[in-house]
Amino acid sequence: MSDKITQEGFSYTFDPSACETCQARCCTGESGYIHVNHQEIEAIASFAGLDNDVFMQRFLFKNGYKYSIKERKVAESYECAFYDRASNGCMIYEVRPMQCRTFPFWDYFKTRVDELKLECPGVADA
Repeated sequence: MSDKITQEGFSYTFDPSACETCQARCCTGESGYIHVNHQEIEAIASFAGLDNDVFMQRFLFKNGYKYSIKERKVAESYECAFYDRASNGCMIYEVRPMQCRTFPFWDYFKTRVDELKLECPGVADA
């Protein structure tokens, strides 16, 4: 049994063991942005064994002044370019962006807990 995670300022807890049964709803579903900064780009490119420029061309797109990881369209859904359906996991988990590391504790969800619960089975009231 996994210990639930709490974070100050959030009215819910997160049980990471739910990730084993979830079908990666945080990595798939509606289209969105997975922003990465320069340090994250370098870390992921290195982890993938790619030159930064090659990595950026293959896996990123510019969103305003930021870079975001590309998605793949699968049927009526979208999934992160680094989501692996076979393992139901992240191919770059060890170096995943901060945006992914901090999910589900995003400021956006502080006032949208019901919406978050629909996406993430690991979220429960504190």
